[in-house]
Amino acid sequence: MSAQMTKLQFRVRSFLAALGLLIISSPQVLAGGVEITNFGHSSLLIKGAGRSILLNPFKAVGCATGLKEPKLKVDVILASSELADEGAKVAKGVFLVNPGSYRIRNMQIEGFTVPHDRLGGRRFGFGTIWQWEQAGLNFAHLGGVAAPLGVEEKILLGRPDVLVIAVGGGDKVYNYKEAAQIVRELNPRRVIPVQYSTKQSPLDCNLNGVKPFLDLMPEAKIIESGKISNLSKNNSNKLIINLFE
Repeated sequence: MSAQMTKLQFRVRSFLAALGLLIISSPQVLAGGVEITNFGHSSLLIKGAGRSILLNPFKAVGCATGLKEPKLKVDVILASSELADEGAKVAKGVFLVNPGSYRIRNMQIEGFTVPHDRLGGRRFGFGTIWQWEQAGLNFAHLGGVAAPLGVEEKILLGRPDVLVIAVGGGDKVYNYKEAAQIVRELNPRRVIPVQYSTKQSPLDCNLNGVKPFLDLMPEAKIIESGKISNLSKNNSNKLIINLFE
């Protein structure tokens, strides 16, 4: 099967999913469920269906100062960019940072370019947002961009089961208002907010905390998940927000 055909099939699949017309019945979907470990900033380890994916490995610099670097061996690394705090090569695995269509260990992974700032990429260039399916869950990783999503990106992402999104603001990632707007547009079943300031953040960190984002999500069920949590399909109509330590 050609790469062009694979991408075409993915576009059709995502478009149908966005309209609620796609019915999936594979054994992987029926199994479902992942284990997620939080390393802080915007780095998560997602394990499920015999696969391990690491998001945004970092060097302990900037707002990530003081955090333990995720020096792991995984199947795939999905980085928003090659900045030290969201795309450092501290882990071992297939490192993906450029947009494109990838097939790795029977997983289809799609990356799309979005400006990393609010100036069309003129200041910080572009970041990559990611979409993939793992253990029956549709993931969207928007941990390192700041620009609104276009119509094409919304269609290609579909309705995520799990949306990983930065909420802390600053110059390079969504602030709480922008993140809340993305949540309303994509209508995910779960949200994992990342890249916001915590009690452990250095004093010169220019990120805001998570509370302003939560205040804009009064309809959501908030679950404090610790550092490690097992997530399965959310079949209710109520949005769940998982807060990791």
